[in-house]
Amino acid sequence: SHSHVEDEGEEFYRGDAGNGAKDGGGSRDNDEGSSDATEGHDDEDEIYEGEYQGIPSNGKPGGGKVALGQPLSDAGRDRKELEQERQADEEELAQQYELIIQECGHGRFQWQLFLVLGLALMSDGVEVFVVGFVLPSAETDMCVPNSSSGWLGSIVYLGMMVGAFFWGGMSDKVGRRQCLLICMSTNGFFAFLSSFVQGYGVFLLCRVFAGFGIGGAVPIVFSMFAEVLSREKRGEHLSWLCMFWMIGEIYASAMAWAIIPHYGWSFSMGSAYQFHSWRVFVVVCALPCVCAVVALTFMPESPRFYLEVGKHDEAWMILKQIHDTNMRARGLPEKVFTIYVNLKKCFNYPMRDNMIRLAIVWFTLSFGYYGLSVWFPDVIKHLQADDYASKVKSHSNERIEDITFNFTLENQIHTNSVFVNDRFIGMKLRSVTFVDSTFRSCYFDDVTSVGSIFRNCTIIGSQFFNTDIDDSKLIDGTEVINSTFVHNKTGCQMTFDDDYSAYWVYFINFLGTLAVLPGNIVSALLMDKIGRLSMLGGSMVLSGISCFFLWFGTSESMMIFMLCLYNGLSISAWNSLDVVTTESFPTSRRGTGFGFCNALCKLAAVMGNLIFGSLVGITKAIPILMASSVLVGGGLVALRLPDTRANVLM
Repeated sequence: SHSHVEDEGEEFYRGDAGNGAKDGGGSRDNDEGSSDATEGHDDEDEIYEGEYQGIPSNGKPGGGKVALGQPLSDAGRDRKELEQERQADEEELAQQYELIIQECGHGRFQWQLFLVLGLALMSDGVEVFVVGFVLPSAETDMCVPNSSSGWLGSIVYLGMMVGAFFWGGMSDKVGRRQCLLICMSTNGFFAFLSSFVQGYGVFLLCRVFAGFGIGGAVPIVFSMFAEVLSREKRGEHLSWLCMFWMIGEIYASAMAWAIIPHYGWSFSMGSAYQFHSWRVFVVVCALPCVCAVVALTFMPESPRFYLEVGKHDEAWMILKQIHDTNMRARGLPEKVFTIYVNLKKCFNYPMRDNMIRLAIVWFTLSFGYYGLSVWFPDVIKHLQADDYASKVKSHSNERIEDITFNFTLENQIHTNSVFVNDRFIGMKLRSVTFVDSTFRSCYFDDVTSVGSIFRNCTIIGSQFFNTDIDDSKLIDGTEVINSTFVHNKTGCQMTFDDDYSAYWVYFINFLGTLAVLPGNIVSALLMDKIGRLSMLGGSMVLSGISCFFLWFGTSESMMIFMLCLYNGLSISAWNSLDVVTTESFPTSRRGTGFGFCNALCKLAAVMGNLIFGSLVGITKAIPILMASSVLVGGGLVALRLPDTRANVLM
């Protein structure tokens, strides 16, 4: 097949060259038409120059023919005819480019690009989940009130939403590689910076810019990789690429489980600057992004993009690089191969209906997925908190005198108790509540009170040295009489040793991320066999049905099982949707269209975080019915999308 395509291309262009000679300028045109990219080739490679002249580098007809992609300047021709001719030229270019990519083969170059773009996609997966893992720790460490605690999770998705739309559109104008380098560098810089800042406001700002940067990864990565894949390889290998997002999720979960609960992995400079283990986790999670930036500097731009913007010399050299890299890897000679030559438009006919359907599917899948990703861990923590509260020990009407407490008091309620001349030294009050109690002539030294409060108590003639007991814990009419507070601890004295559920919560998240591995492998193997739409619609409908059975989950084990089942089913839908979206747009609008859909995805994530997060501990009915209905509805809409399995990339 290689020699057949080569012979046809040679015969076609030699015929054109003959026609050009009849016009009287054959010899001069052949000399001047030689590309700089082909200078220095020997006589055996002259076929490069003859074939390369078929590409209209300056938009002018060559050799008595109209250049490819250029409509005839016929004043009598109406707009519709010219548009039809332009569309026909674009379809011809797409078919010719498909033949070139097939002739280049699938080999070392595609696998190298696969790994590099996979690191970028992995960074996006890490960024989505890193916020959820550091959220409890960061808010506690920075003394964030409950009224502001939801902003960190939502504002990052807002940054990603804007970034997806902005970088996706820019990649259609200035190039895939350049935009991906800039957006990944932005993410890496602000992710590292956020691990060192101390104020909550500055931390939020850094995470917004980090989200803005990483928002461009998904639309650019899939567009760039699809443009170097042949039609028969595209569905399978784009599905394998999706696996890196899952790897990023597993990486973030594993690092959170391994790092955050270890409070000893920290240091401080005084009481004002604290670098706790969650900050170490943020630094570690930025490493895939840094690796992606370094690796991306060694990869070329998309040749399909260069052809679209008229940079034919550059496109030629990159296609030759792809061909030669693959041939060398197979031990074959570097054979000569033939070469031929924004958001509003996405909603124009005939793309309008498909664009609307794609937007609905992206929104519904994202709303259900990200909403439940917030709801699942919080529900499990809520169940654990209820179980913890059920084991509380209550003490009332007790009188304790001249006792030294140098051990931990945990999960207790003291009512109408009297403490006289007691000493609390080097100890912890963990989830301890004092109600209507009296402390007389007591001494507190190096005391940490995690989740503990004094409600309507009376403190008389007592001393507090190096403790974290302040007005926020002396509530509901607590009186302090003739007592002193010296060298109070500043900041929120967070320790994961005090969190009875830290290891368990992160382990549950890790199990949930591992559950997507089978679904990812199955979707990659079956993508081109059962079709994109069947997998997309079927996965969304099955995910919605699995959500409904959460209604019957009354225990931690049942909820964990349903979490794993849901994650395993939904990942196939995500992989299919990425492939369908990539194949639904022409090259000139692929980044813009994918970026718009991905921005809509992040908008749905913000809404899902806010809505589902506000319902934790209130009711299970609304989140379950809401997620089930949107997923099933989105799956039915997905079945109405056109099948792109047999399409060439326009």
